Amino acid sequence: MKTVRALIYRDVIWSVVFVVVAFASLFFFIDFLEELNRVGRGGVTIVDAVISALLELPYRFYEMFPIAALIGTIYAMARLAQSSEFTILRVAGLGPQRALRLLLTLGVGMAAVTALFGEVMAPLGEAQAQRYKDSVAARQAAASGKPAAKATAVPVAWLRERVGEGATERLRVVSVAATDAGGALQGLRIYEMDNAGRLLTRIDAQRAQVQPGAWLLKEVHTLAWPDARTQTRTDTATLTLPTSLDQRVVAAAVSSIDSMTTLELWRYSRHLEGQAQAAQRYELQFWKRVLYPLACVVMVMLALPFAYLHARSGGISYKVFGGILLGISFVLLNNVAQHIGLLRDWTPWLAAAWPSVLYLGLALGAFFWVVRYR
Repeated sequence: MKTVRALIYRDVIWSVVFVVVAFASLFFFIDFLEELNRVGRGGVTIVDAVISALLELPYRFYEMFPIAALIGTIYAMARLAQSSEFTILRVAGLGPQRALRLLLTLGVGMAAVTALFGEVMAPLGEAQAQRYKDSVAARQAAASGKPAAKATAVPVAWLRERVGEGATERLRVVSVAATDAGGALQGLRIYEMDNAGRLLTRIDAQRAQVQPGAWLLKEVHTLAWPDARTQTRTDTATLTLPTSLDQRVVAAAVSSIDSMTTLELWRYSRHLEGQAQAAQRYELQFWKRVLYPLACVVMVMLALPFAYLHARSGGISYKVFGGILLGISFVLLNNVAQHIGLLRDWTPWLAAAWPSVLYLGLALGAFFWVVRYR
């Protein structure tokens, strides 16, 4: 059994690695061509374009690995079938259940690799890529004498919380324009309203440092309306603002949803629900991130029936191509399901899980049909 496992695993792993390298090279080339548009402007060099494209690779790997697992496994299984090696293994005692168990174990290992990249490498690469592009944009701005602009458009983050208790309870809404490399907030605007929705205070601050239980605002301008006819203005260098919004919630709010880890998505969606804000988009992304590594298991199960094809019957290349298209359709449906669930207001875990369940049933049905009738 060890020899059989080594034979199948070696062929599948090398095929998957080959497909991953091919896809990574293709995506690197595409990203590099996009970055070439900025080369020669404001001192941007080809080296900058290469580094930016390389920093995008971890997230590209995370996105493409399930389909690479499918293509590599199909290629390995079809090659074993074409050379009659798999037929010999079946005669030697490799039954369908044992073959399925072997590939499922390999699929779980691939799922672990996907989860590792999704939780560690991809968010880190996205963050580093964003910082590097921002530094390149700042260098361009310095060379042209214009204000620095973000390399990619980052929407303003909006946060809200309830402060006070009873009759003094207020709703606080915070707008954050950006964050710097040190985690400090920039371009803040804070509104406080009573339970009737009347504006009580507006605070503008150039910067803020997030501290445990409070924010330290700097260059602060405060407008207050004690009643409907009175307005007061106060300008201070610093102001300590007590708040329950900690560094982790703020960091999640100003990050793009694709660069957030599973834990950050869960924590931020809980915060939104606690503040009576719409959290379905983040819940859908959370469940998609949780279930996405399991796509590797579904992919290897889709590939197993190809080991039972007979090369002498002809058309094996068409069958392999059809299997690849089936895997691509799964990836597309998995991506579309999130948008459909958001539009239809489906339960988040159900919207994220139904493509995997559908294709898992299809893989099992195809496997048992091939084993029984082919």
